[in-house]
Amino acid sequence: MTTSDPAPGSPLAASPPEDTEDTAVENRLRERLITAAREHGVLDLAYRTLDTPVATLLLVTTEQGLVRVAYDREDHETVLDELAETVSPRVLHAPRRLDEVSHQLEEYFAGRRTAFDVALDWQLSRGFRREVLRQLPGIGYGTTASYAHIAAAAGSPRAVRAAGTACATNPLPVIVPCHRVVRSDGSAGGYIGGTEAKRALLDLETTPLIHEEPW
Repeated sequence: MTTSDPAPGSPLAASPPEDTEDTAVENRLRERLITAAREHGVLDLAYRTLDTPVATLLLVTTEQGLVRVAYDREDHETVLDELAETVSPRVLHAPRRLDEVSHQLEEYFAGRRTAFDVALDWQLSRGFRREVLRQLPGIGYGTTASYAHIAAAAGSPRAVRAAGTACATNPLPVIVPCHRVVRSDGSAGGYIGGTEAKRALLDLETTPLIHEEPW
């Protein structure tokens, strides 16, 4: 048995989806819940997902700033469970709180942005790992640096392996560009989002930028 779309002009075609009103009500209730949670200080972690050319990304923020970006290969539910244990159990799906970072990511993947301007919460990285990650935004768009270079920039030239571990466990990939760190021989090396995603990001950054013409 096959199905087809209703004929244009038929009553069925003209009727809106039955769940449209219910969905609108649910959205309004969710927004009220989010607002109430923030007003009473019970919303510590807000999250949403964003489809991108390399993967569906999980974005999570605290009041201090973006705290986690996760590839779907990391399993989003597992990541949220870990955040509930390590940061706060008060987690809520609140997409609007991540509108700005989502917009900037969309611009980046469209070839219209070379750097991100969002507040970051570094609490998931400590010590030398945090020092390594703080060096990464200094690697220019479309360029790369070696793990040895990053280790030296972070203050420990001999800690090349530790620098690699810091990049491999980066809680804020794409935004904090660990994909721009490569091996000394020029090969890509590992990546939390997978080697294909790393290569795709590097390829994206070597294509000409799109400049929108003013109206």
